[in-house]
Amino acid sequence: MLVAALLNATASVLQRYATKAEPASAGFSWRMFTDLARRPVWFLGISTMIVGFLLHAVSISVSRIALVQPLLVTELPFTLLLASWVFGGRLPARDRWAIGLQSVGLAAFIATLAPSGGDAARVSLGAWALGIGVSAAAIAVLVVLGYRGKREHRAALLGIATGATFGLNSALIAGVGAAVARGGELLTTWQTYGVAVLGPISFFLLQNALQAGQLVASQPGFTLMNPLVSVVWGLAVFGEQGRGGWFVIGSVAGALCIVAGTILLARSDLLDPDATTGEGPATGRGSAERKGRTRRTGRKAT
Repeated sequence: MLVAALLNATASVLQRYATKAEPASAGFSWRMFTDLARRPVWFLGISTMIVGFLLHAVSISVSRIALVQPLLVTELPFTLLLASWVFGGRLPARDRWAIGLQSVGLAAFIATLAPSGGDAARVSLGAWALGIGVSAAAIAVLVVLGYRGKREHRAALLGIATGATFGLNSALIAGVGAAVARGGELLTTWQTYGVAVLGPISFFLLQNALQAGQLVASQPGFTLMNPLVSVVWGLAVFGEQGRGGWFVIGSVAGALCIVAGTILLARSDLLDPDATTGEGPATGRGSAERKGRTRRTGRKAT
């Protein structure tokens, strides 16, 4: 799962590198894909994401979803390190402390939760329908709010919706793995077709979230909602059980450290390529182009 998180981080940076040249849109854009298709770095990001998805699927299939999914939060530190290399910049002390805080929280959460039991293959069809219905309704609300909301909120809301969609997709993948492990056929398991339908939807949401704004806005949603939704599915639907008693305090404390570290990391300038490359609205490329036009025409730019 750690390798999958690294590949996901690589894919996010590569895709953001490709989409940051595209103008932000007011809503969903299909034309965006035809523009991105002409960028080799975008295809490299997609290929990396596919490999990460396959490793992710294997991890979920061989272990408990509530145990392995929290490891996905390491995607954000990996993203920061890669962004510092791709977009330029140095990892500041605050980010290093945030990475340490998130790492300690992750270790505490996994060690104290230690989920056991549960079997996705034994979940009733009614429980599956209820879980999918609740998850899909929440995702739909986030998408509508993102589509109709202000531009500065769009990337964040679509990022949360994308992370929730990834979490739901992970639950379906766990169902596929459990069914196959019990002797079922891949192509006769209904969850397989659920993954086939939800996969393109999550991909579409991901591209629009990346294109809607800076990675600093959308990345927290990718990072937190995916494992959060997966853990809820594992405990509430699949019947996995975490340790109780004093261990609950450790789990809660670990989760709070993860959230705090993620929020701090999400505010890093390294996730904003315009800030780190000097292409902001006041000093960046647009300003230089306006100055160039002023020199060529002899008129004041407005």
